Amino acid sequence: MEYLGIQFEVKHLPELDPDFIPLGPWMEAYLQNATRPLSIAVEREGGKITVRRARIYGTPEMAEADYRFVERYVKFLLWSIGGFKVYVLGASDIARRLQEEYVYFENGEGENGKRWFDVQFMSDVYERGFEIVDCLSPADFPHENDASVSVGGHMEGCRIGFDAGGSDRKVSAVIDGKTVYSEEVVWHPKTMSDPQYHYDEIVTAFRTAASKMPRVDGIGVSSAGVFIGNAPMVSSLFIKVPREKEVRKLVHTVFDRAAAAIGDGTVPIVVANDGDVTALAGAMGLGATGVMGMAMGTSEAVGYVDRKGNVLGWFNELAFAPVDLSEKAMMDEWSYDIGVGCKYFSQDAVIKLAPAAGIALDESLTPAEKLKAVQTLMEQDDVRAKRIFDSIGVYLAHTIQLYSRFYEIDHLIVLGRVMSGKGGDAILAVCKAVLEDEYPALARSMVVMLPDEKTRRVGQAVAAASLPE
Repeated sequence: MEYLGIQFEVKHLPELDPDFIPLGPWMEAYLQNATRPLSIAVEREGGKITVRRARIYGTPEMAEADYRFVERYVKFLLWSIGGFKVYVLGASDIARRLQEEYVYFENGEGENGKRWFDVQFMSDVYERGFEIVDCLSPADFPHENDASVSVGGHMEGCRIGFDAGGSDRKVSAVIDGKTVYSEEVVWHPKTMSDPQYHYDEIVTAFRTAASKMPRVDGIGVSSAGVFIGNAPMVSSLFIKVPREKEVRKLVHTVFDRAAAAIGDGTVPIVVANDGDVTALAGAMGLGATGVMGMAMGTSEAVGYVDRKGNVLGWFNELAFAPVDLSEKAMMDEWSYDIGVGCKYFSQDAVIKLAPAAGIALDESLTPAEKLKAVQTLMEQDDVRAKRIFDSIGVYLAHTIQLYSRFYEIDHLIVLGRVMSGKGGDAILAVCKAVLEDEYPALARSMVVMLPDEKTRRVGQAVAAASLPE
C-alpha cells in the first residue's frame, strides 16, 4: 500500500471497504525514515501539559506527507487528551498551516477554518480561546507537566453511585463494596431546557440512596460528557439548556450543589466521564490495570485506566479522533471531518457498510432499528451480515495498533450494542486473527475481550461509587 509517497504493508483490508487506509501502520512507516526532530505539546486546565516527540522529513518532496502526519497527530492528541493550546516546535511552515485551519468565528464575523468544530468544542470546554503556537526556539516550548489522577477503587464505607444516562438514571447505595439498594428511573434530561429539572432529579436520586444507609461517606457520578473537575463543560444531558453564562453556571455546578444537599453538606463527590468509569469497572472486575473500555453504540465511547490504576483526566473522545486516511472515507456530520472513529465503531459503521454487503435498509427506520435489522440477519447466519461485522473486526485490529501508540493497553474490553450477539463474536474473532497475523507482538501483550461475568458484576453505578476517597 502507498499513501503520499510512503510505502507500507497491510495484509488485511475490510472486504466491504477496500479504500480503508489505516492511520497506525502508515504512521509507523512514515517515521522509519523521518529524521528532523519535531515536538508537540498540548496544554489543558490547571497548567497541565502533555509533550510528544516525533520526526518529520522536512523536504519539499515530502511536504504533503509531513503536513498530513502532523495534522492527524495533532488531531488525535486533541481528542484523546483535550486542550486549548497546541505548541509546535520544529516545523514553522506546518504550524502556520495549522493556524489557518484551526479558526472559528462564533458570530459569523469571518471565514471559519477547516477545523472550526475542534476550535469551537475546545473553546466551550475550557471557556477560553483556542490557539496553535509556532515555537521558534526550544526556549519557547513548554516543559511536560502531566500526571494521572488517582480516583476509584475505594469501596469502604457507605457510598452512593450514580449513573446519569441519557434516558434513565441509575443510583445504588453501596456499603463496603456491596450493593444494598439499586433503582433505575426514566428521566428526560436531553429535552429539558431548565437546569432546575436536572438538579431536582439528581438530588432525588441521591436522597433515595442515602435513605437506605446509616450515613453517606462519598458520592461518585458516571455521566456522559467532558468534565473539568466535577463541572460538565460539554454534555448531551444538557443539550437543550441555553448557552447564556448565568444559566451555564447552574449546569457546571449541578453535581456539586446536589451533593451539598445530602447529609451535612460536606459529603465528597467525584464526577467522571462514563467511559472512564466503564474502564474502571473493567479494571476492578479483572483485578488489572492498563485497561481500555471501548463501547460501540450510538457513537464510539472510550475510557482508560493506566498501568498505575489511575484515570488520566484526558478527554478520550476518540469518536472524533482519526483512524482512516482515505479521502473517500465517510464524513462525520457533526465535526465535518472524515475518517474519524465514530464511523467505524458504532451503529453508523454497520449502516455504512450495509449497501456494500447487498443489504437494503428501510430508510424510515431509526439508526438503532437499522442496526437491529442487520443483527437479526446475523443471528440467522446471513452471509451478507457477517461480511459487515467481519469488516468492522478488521477496522478494529488496525485501530488497536494506532491506539497503542498513544495508550498503554493490556486489556481492551469491547462492549456496546454493536458487540451483542453473533455480530460481536464475529468482530472479536476477526480482530484477533488480524492482530495475530499483522501485529503479533500486540496479540501477545494485549487481551481483547468482551466483558466477562465478573466484570459485568461491577456495574457502572457501583464503579462510580468507588470514585471518591
